[in-house]
Amino acid sequence: MPKITLLGAGSGFTRPLFTDILLIKGIKRGTIGLVDIDAKRLQVNVRLIKRILQMLGKEKQWKLEASTDRRKILKGTDYLISTIEVAGVKCVRADNDIPLKYGIDQCIGDTMGPGGIMKSLRTLPGLLALIADAKKYCPKALIMNYTNPMSVMTLGALRSSDMPFIGLCHGVQATSREIAKLLDIKYNDLIWECGGINHMAWFTRVSHKGKDLIPAIQALADDPVALKREPIRLDMAKHFGYFSTETSGHSSEYVPYYRKRKDLIKKHCGKRYNGESSFYANNWPRWRKECDKQRREQANGKQEIKLTRSVEYAAEIIEGHFLGQRRVINASVANTGLIPNLPQTGVVEVPVVVDQHGFTPTYFGPLPEQCAALCRSNMALFELTVDGILRGDREAIIHAMMLDPLSAAVCSPGEIRSMAEELFKAEKNYIPKWTAAKRKAKAVKKKASKKRA
Repeated sequence: MPKITLLGAGSGFTRPLFTDILLIKGIKRGTIGLVDIDAKRLQVNVRLIKRILQMLGKEKQWKLEASTDRRKILKGTDYLISTIEVAGVKCVRADNDIPLKYGIDQCIGDTMGPGGIMKSLRTLPGLLALIADAKKYCPKALIMNYTNPMSVMTLGALRSSDMPFIGLCHGVQATSREIAKLLDIKYNDLIWECGGINHMAWFTRVSHKGKDLIPAIQALADDPVALKREPIRLDMAKHFGYFSTETSGHSSEYVPYYRKRKDLIKKHCGKRYNGESSFYANNWPRWRKECDKQRREQANGKQEIKLTRSVEYAAEIIEGHFLGQRRVINASVANTGLIPNLPQTGVVEVPVVVDQHGFTPTYFGPLPEQCAALCRSNMALFELTVDGILRGDREAIIHAMMLDPLSAAVCSPGEIRSMAEELFKAEKNYIPKWTAAKRKAKAVKKKASKKRA
């Protein structure tokens, strides 16, 4: 009888993830643990899960526990899912608007860009604290992380603990389905392989009935209808050869090409997730209120709840491990030679086998060099960010910002340093205290020169 605990249970992940889990045919009973520091949002989701249990006729088979104190819930947990968010709504305007003053245009800013680095500062320390508690209260649990920045969270976790940890996203599942739609092919007939880093994993093989479809994807960049649907990713496929994950908005922040001038933004960036300027900053607070309202109405029976499986991987992992039913997912893991031409100290997104033994990442092989080069440049940013947070080194964080492709495309190192100082000051209540201590210039003592005889 498994115990599945969700940290950050006030999030929008709670309903779909537990709907998926409760629909697993081979698991008839278990315990659900819900944890969130916001008591009101937590209680809404408790009522929501109770309603789902009633709709499925499983309220007697499943036990439900909830608390704002994770230590009361962690004990006995077999599967620990993290969807935590640290002051995101409170900081989203600073994440977006301070860089914008310096000419840095962001669409999402939760993974790359100055916004992604600031989110790392807010979030990774909290993740490491909860992993330390998990080591104490449920040392055998498998940990699944859904919180961005995914590569930073995964790299930091793997360097700080020996607990089984995996980073989960829906980019590969969603993108493979998007490719099928773009090519007008039934999804189940599509054969594909995908590897790289989170939000920049490359579909190096796409075929249908033995036919290579990579040229067909590249050709879509010249189709105005298709290009409007995927402006950045199709343009990248045309010039770099391969289609990549996440959305065009995310993709535009992983490279220096599309957001550095207003004419380029107008030409290449579309609406919403297709690259809209300040998209998250302008909409996230409203989304939060709408999501809270929807969950309240669903919990109170005033709005429909769809009881169908999503494409998220959490339930597949539990099926694979608890029931011993082999599953293959795509996830972020340590690069132990899995992609040889990416740094072996970093984190990559590759196919992972899940069975009764846990997580077994698979060898993917080298990426096309142009794709690997783009991944490597972003992995350097992740490395500096994680190293800075683990060592309390603000200079490493500033250097990470200097390597960010959006920032480097429009700013000098001095301008990026000034921006970082503004961000540290604006978000000082939500980031580690060591970010407040500026670097002191070292005085250089001149030695008196000796006159020659």
